[in-house]
Amino acid sequence: MTLHLNAAFDGGNIRVVAIEGAGDDWRCDLEIVRDHQSEFFQWFYFRAAGLRGKRVTFRIVNAGESAYPFGWPGYRTRVSTDLDAWRMIATDYAAGVLSFDWTGQGDVAWFAYFAPYTMEMHARLVARIADRAGVTHRQLGITLDGQAIDYFRVGTGEKQVWLYARQHPGESMAEWWMEGALDWLTSDAAAPLLRAATVHVVPNMNPDGTRRGHLRTNAAGVNLNREWHAPTPERSPEVLCVLREMDATGVDFAIDVHGDEAIAANFIAGFEGVPSWSDARGASFTEFGRRLAAHTSDFQTELGYAKAAPGTANLSMSTNQLAERFGAVSVTLEMPFKDHDANADAEYGWSAERSKALGVSCLEVLSEMIGTL
Repeated sequence: MTLHLNAAFDGGNIRVVAIEGAGDDWRCDLEIVRDHQSEFFQWFYFRAAGLRGKRVTFRIVNAGESAYPFGWPGYRTRVSTDLDAWRMIATDYAAGVLSFDWTGQGDVAWFAYFAPYTMEMHARLVARIADRAGVTHRQLGITLDGQAIDYFRVGTGEKQVWLYARQHPGESMAEWWMEGALDWLTSDAAAPLLRAATVHVVPNMNPDGTRRGHLRTNAAGVNLNREWHAPTPERSPEVLCVLREMDATGVDFAIDVHGDEAIAANFIAGFEGVPSWSDARGASFTEFGRRLAAHTSDFQTELGYAKAAPGTANLSMSTNQLAERFGAVSVTLEMPFKDHDANADAEYGWSAERSKALGVSCLEVLSEMIGTL
């Protein structure tokens, strides 16, 4: 029985270079496909069929040319046989090739960079949350491929809180975080926060890249998190429609949710280099991180990005733009493709469920702090 590989589905990405084998032992040489009109690539997601009884070595032969090759050492591939549980398997990176083995007990398995969050899953999330009491849903705009930019509003308080995720579509943990956050926001536990704040949520900023299986860009090959200074309908309609809504509401506090390829930890990055920096806003940012680390063992403050020097912030990035434009306490949250090593899980690593739980933890901490922002 031959072996078949396929990625022609929602969020899929792989190209077959060669399949060789007979009997029990097989080898598949693969390439990750570049984002459309872009040099970025790292996200992969594919199905293998005809696996039963076979020992297969999968080799991603262009991994060393990917956007962040320094993220491969220590990384482990996710695999699922039911599209619900995504476990880690041993993975090797050497001489620019990422390789992992699989012995087929069943006929079919799926392999991915991280537990996928497809546009079909996004549609189900929208349907479920939009139907809940106290939630307003709107379509803020459409993408270059004609997909909707979905938006939720919940709460009636004076403070304006914005949560938005998945500017980089390959960072699927960001929408898992959003699922956890939205479930909490529509529960009784959120009542104190929603009395103090109105919360605006965009669970997926980049539907086109999500469906196309991109790592970092939209349908035009544009990195949305370099468009916030001057978004246009031709390049970045996703940012344009969200920023217009932000201009209408104002922003007091914001979380932009991401994933990081290399650092095996959850961490936040701030807006230290903006021209309008103030120690008071900086103290609120630091206090949020301190409280979050105290609240959950799945967060820490030691590892993270270097801080920008005064006056050197890149205002094309959303966290810096919102801090400068609105005087917001603006947070970039990063989650790992690897694991949160300080609280590791040998079977699942950093996972969909833990991403959802971190979404809840972030909002519980924000609820405690909202009166001081």
